[in-house]
Amino acid sequence: MRTAVVVLLLAIATSISAQEARKSGVDLSAIDASCKPCEDFWRYANGTWLGATDIPASRAAWGPSQILTSTNRGRLRTLLEAAAADRSAPAPSETRKIGDYYASCMDTAAIDRRGLSPLEPDFQRVAAIQSRRDLGEALIAFQRTGRPFGEVNGVVVGPFRVTSGQDAKDPTRVIARIVERDAAGRTATSILSLPDRDYYVKEDAASKATREAFIVHVVRLLELAGTPHARAEHDAGVVMTFETALARAALSIAERRDPDRTYHPMDVAGLRALAPAFDWPRLLAELGLPASTMVNVGEPDLLKAVNQQLEATPIDDWKTWLHWRVLKIAAPYLTTLIAAEDFRFDRAVLTGVTEPLPRWETCVTMVDRDLTDALAAAYVGKYFPPAAKARVARLVENLRNAMRGQLEQSPWMQPETKRRAIEKLSALRVEIGYPAKWHSFASVAVARDRYFENVRAAWTAGQRREIARVGKPLDRSEWAMSPPTVNAYSNSGQVVIVFPAGILQPPYFDPEADDAANYGAIGAVIGHEMGHQFDDGGSKFDATGKLENWWTEADRKTFDARAACVETQFNTLDVGNGLHHNGKQVLGEALGDLGGLRTAYVAYHRSLAGGSEPPSIDGFTADQRFFLAYARVWGTKMRDEQVRLQLNTNNHPLPEFRAIGTLQNMPEFHRAFGCKEGDRMVRPTAQQCSLW
Repeated sequence: MRTAVVVLLLAIATSISAQEARKSGVDLSAIDASCKPCEDFWRYANGTWLGATDIPASRAAWGPSQILTSTNRGRLRTLLEAAAADRSAPAPSETRKIGDYYASCMDTAAIDRRGLSPLEPDFQRVAAIQSRRDLGEALIAFQRTGRPFGEVNGVVVGPFRVTSGQDAKDPTRVIARIVERDAAGRTATSILSLPDRDYYVKEDAASKATREAFIVHVVRLLELAGTPHARAEHDAGVVMTFETALARAALSIAERRDPDRTYHPMDVAGLRALAPAFDWPRLLAELGLPASTMVNVGEPDLLKAVNQQLEATPIDDWKTWLHWRVLKIAAPYLTTLIAAEDFRFDRAVLTGVTEPLPRWETCVTMVDRDLTDALAAAYVGKYFPPAAKARVARLVENLRNAMRGQLEQSPWMQPETKRRAIEKLSALRVEIGYPAKWHSFASVAVARDRYFENVRAAWTAGQRREIARVGKPLDRSEWAMSPPTVNAYSNSGQVVIVFPAGILQPPYFDPEADDAANYGAIGAVIGHEMGHQFDDGGSKFDATGKLENWWTEADRKTFDARAACVETQFNTLDVGNGLHHNGKQVLGEALGDLGGLRTAYVAYHRSLAGGSEPPSIDGFTADQRFFLAYARVWGTKMRDEQVRLQLNTNNHPLPEFRAIGTLQNMPEFHRAFGCKEGDRMVRPTAQQCSLW
């Protein structure tokens, strides 16, 4: 008996010791205790940090994500500087390539000496256009993946780009596709020089001011490239007129989120009917694609507008625009003066940043972007241990089980819809840390003294890979993000969610922290990406990744009504300065946040297996730590210009409102902090949104 008591006391002592040693995972230094959590939980969780922190001059926003990104870049810098200094590695090796690429980017003196010479072949190709036949030949030449002309920084210079993508109605195969913009509307992968179509057509004062600033930018950049001032002013007007005509035909960001709006596969006959002024058979032949190739046209009305430009716009205006696009797309990789003007408009005017990134950080970003896996393999080998991957994998499965339970217990879904939803959840693949196989960059030639050519070589190789995929089975092993990236993504067509190593560290994931905080931070991220498979867009894809309606009519109507609750909430949230979110534009991400956090909460409590409530740590209960960890990852300061840019162009709500808007709908949060109806952090019960 005495022995049993001693053993029991030792067990209790060991348990107490373990609890005392456990980290809460809560950033106590960030909390502003003077702010009531039920009035503004975002500021309560982050207020002290927000008040003591200035946004660095080189950043548009600053918070946990940006800080971790900067930390990761510092780690990559160490790897790249070692590779650049090591001249013993053979030239074809990937270590040598990432080192030489980095060194070429850092050598600004060499970049300045070369001036505009890297662009001369493209400028000459544009200048040689004398007729509409010549124009067509030039546009086809600019689609080629070889030199001397072709793509500059990964975008084909012209009014569209032929690339490849998964067939939404037959997810096992890859077809060709025509794109005019990427999902975020970034300038380097767009036919438009401003961030999005609305910048050309909105008549509010801010939009008009941006257009005026853009005209000044075009003039300055053209003058730096040798165009006389009077001609540069004329050309700036031509560029604005040309791009405005295209912008008016483009879909909005909210419209492009609907996969049904961007699926229009057609053969050559269909392309000819849509845009008869372009030689489609010739283009396919030049790209090495059969005449029978199916092509998905993401925005048919925009391609019709391109056809109108081909038929009616004067040749000289086309030449002016093509000359401008060659220069604009290449500007970040050219001389100090040209790159500085590009920075002034794209970063200072549009985002409020006053200083460029340190050169080393710019160059690290470039290598990570262009020679992704060659650098990432070294990164994960040093900074992402197998134990971290295993623990995240367990978290993912816990969340999958929690979401399965939510679907099974949904009071409004009919049995057939539940069955199909659970079938999709079970089919969901999860990638953690890094891809199963590394991509080779053997075909990319890198020269230590040719920075621009290195950029072009990397992107040209990427374009060749894209075209080579057409007509082949889908390779599901390839990633859309580099492993050091502080982010994650969901692909509904491939039924996969991906969590790069870059985000799997504090404050998102801390192996030494209490489970409550990890579920509130990285668990919410996992739940968010899982939820994207069932958001307003992802829910249109079935368990195989096929774009197909698998809902009963009644269930789809109920789902849409529940989604509309979130859309209305974000339409009406006051973000300050008279600004609001576009609820439809941010709906998918807001649904991901709401569903993801609730799934993470359920998963955390399931992980306790019915045991006793975990003890308080640092004065906070387990549930409180869960919600504090969630709110802390959104503790981001943003410049006013960046706020406006994000509201106009981004599918994500502002960080502050990803915390506030989500938690306003969660009774679990309200109970944890004693919030009641009437408090700002509590929506009226009848207006609280939920999915399942």
